[in-house]
Amino acid sequence: MDARHDLHGPRLRPRAEDSPDRARHGRRYLLISPCRDEEAYMRRTLESVARQSARPALWVVVDDGSTDATPAILAEHERRLPWLAVVRRPDRGRRRVGPGVIEAFEEGCRAVDLSDFDFVCKLDLDLELPPRYFERLMELMDADPRLGTVSGKSYVAVDGRAPRREPGGDEVSAGMTKFYRVECLREIGGFVREVMWDGIDCHRCRMLGWKARSLDEPALRFLHLRPMGSSQKGLWTGRWRHGAGQWFMGTGPLYMTASALYRCTQPPLLWGGLAMWLGYVASGLRRRPRYPDLEFRACLRRFQRDALWMGKARALARAEGRCARAPQVALP
Repeated sequence: MDARHDLHGPRLRPRAEDSPDRARHGRRYLLISPCRDEEAYMRRTLESVARQSARPALWVVVDDGSTDATPAILAEHERRLPWLAVVRRPDRGRRRVGPGVIEAFEEGCRAVDLSDFDFVCKLDLDLELPPRYFERLMELMDADPRLGTVSGKSYVAVDGRAPRREPGGDEVSAGMTKFYRVECLREIGGFVREVMWDGIDCHRCRMLGWKARSLDEPALRFLHLRPMGSSQKGLWTGRWRHGAGQWFMGTGPLYMTASALYRCTQPPLLWGGLAMWLGYVASGLRRRPRYPDLEFRACLRRFQRDALWMGKARALARAEGRCARAPQVALP
């Protein structure tokens, strides 16, 4: 391993040459991208980040044991982009959706000193971002001190059709591009090493007085280069895994059934929602473990009950009102 990317040696630091960009925007943001075997998509992500109006102070890509052309593509762009650094992990022999992604993200965090940055973003390498994406996210953060995590909305084009918006509630930031205040990420304790980590984090944000959002506006609409949940063994497995993750998170059966019925109306029609529901029910019948924080699960179910009876917008406003307070900055 290259000495400057050895996690047991000196940490990676933002480049001093980026200080004019910091002065212009008043912020430094860090990107961390776990990846494995992304040769089919990653060039478009790399180029779209290179075109950003506000570029990252540092971008750490954690190559989680790729066996395709991913390492070569990363090496090519690392030579071109002075703010790109690659951390390489040994090949474990398979992709691990959920826990494996978070392990790789945490390794990226250990490679830096988070105190050097105002914001940190977990960014997947199968996206194409609009040119003002990160500048706009920082504007939103500046406008609302309680906003702890935010993202745009994901659109996907299938079989040459016009891009359509992928499912995802406004009360969570999208898992493929989670933009966080560093102090908020520290306060929630980082991400859980389980499927549904990208829902648990946002509900924990609200419990601690922060806001979580995803917004559908032109500057924040990004292209997902493959359908959500299809990165391992196809969409049926991805939807089943989502249902199992909902069981782990603590979702109630009525809310899960309503969610699965709604997903039946979205592509893939019928069987996508069915796979989600079966994954949830199978996990319950097998008495699989659930997220151990009972207070969290109670708050989650209260929000879900409110959402069923009064709609998500009013339920979200009620939940944020209950937990509203001045955010506390976690000690480093």
